[in-house]
Amino acid sequence: MLVLWVGLVCMLYAGGITLFYPTILESAAEYEKLLAIYPKELMAAFGMEGSIGDPGTFLNGYVFQFLWPLVAAIVAIILATRVAADADTGFLDLPLSTRLPRLRYLVSAIAGQVVALAVLAAMTIGAIVLVDLTIEPNFATDRLILAGVHSLAFGLAIAGITTFLTIVFLDRGKAGGLAAGILIVMYLLNIVAAISPDMADLSRISAFRYFNLKALIDAGAYPLGDSLLYMTAAIGGWVLALWAFRRRDLSA
Repeated sequence: MLVLWVGLVCMLYAGGITLFYPTILESAAEYEKLLAIYPKELMAAFGMEGSIGDPGTFLNGYVFQFLWPLVAAIVAIILATRVAADADTGFLDLPLSTRLPRLRYLVSAIAGQVVALAVLAAMTIGAIVLVDLTIEPNFATDRLILAGVHSLAFGLAIAGITTFLTIVFLDRGKAGGLAAGILIVMYLLNIVAAISPDMADLSRISAFRYFNLKALIDAGAYPLGDSLLYMTAAIGGWVLALWAFRRRDLSA
C-alpha cells in the first residue's frame, strides 16, 4: 500500500508538471526575467541551471531534484527500518523461530527495498513518458529511462545505509532519525556550497551533489561515476548490515 499510494502521488505530480512544459516553453523568456532577480548560485543549488525551456533544466529542477529525493528518502527509510519495527513488536521472533536463517530474512527485506524503489522510479518515469505522448516537443525516452536508473541508484544508497543503521541500533526511531538527519545536513551542505564559492568543497560529502540529471536529459551524458558511487554506498550498507545482523544480539 505504501508503494501504491506514494507511486500514485509521484505519477500525478510528475505527470502534472510535465503537462505544463509547453506553457513553460512558450513563456520561457518571461520566466527567465523573473528568475533573473535571484542569485545564480541559489538557482543552481535547486537544480535551475540554464534556460527554463531546456528539458533538462525543467525536469531536473521540478521533478528529479524536488520530488524524487523526498520520495526516495521517505520510502527507503520506512522500508529499511522495518526490521527494527518487527523486532520491537516481537514479530521478528516468528520468522527467526523457524528454519529461516537470519541472512535469508534480511536478504528478503533488502530485496523488498529494491523492488519497491524500482517500482516507484518506473511509475515516476512512466508518468512523464505517458504525458509526453500528448505534448510537443517530445522528450528523449531513452534518456528519461536512464534518469530513472540513476534515480533508483540514489534511493538504493539511502536504503543501504539506513539498513545498516537499523541493524546497529535495532530501533526504528534512532535509525530513521539519524538517516534523515544525515540527509538534511547533506542537503544543506550542498546548498551552502553552491551559494558560497569559498565553501564549494563541502558539496563533495553531500549525496545531493551527485544527483543532477540536467546533462543526461539534455545531452544524453549518463553520470556513470555518480551511479557507481551510489551503488557502492548501497551495497556496502547492505553487506555491513548482513554481517552485523548475523552477530547481533536481538534481545539487547
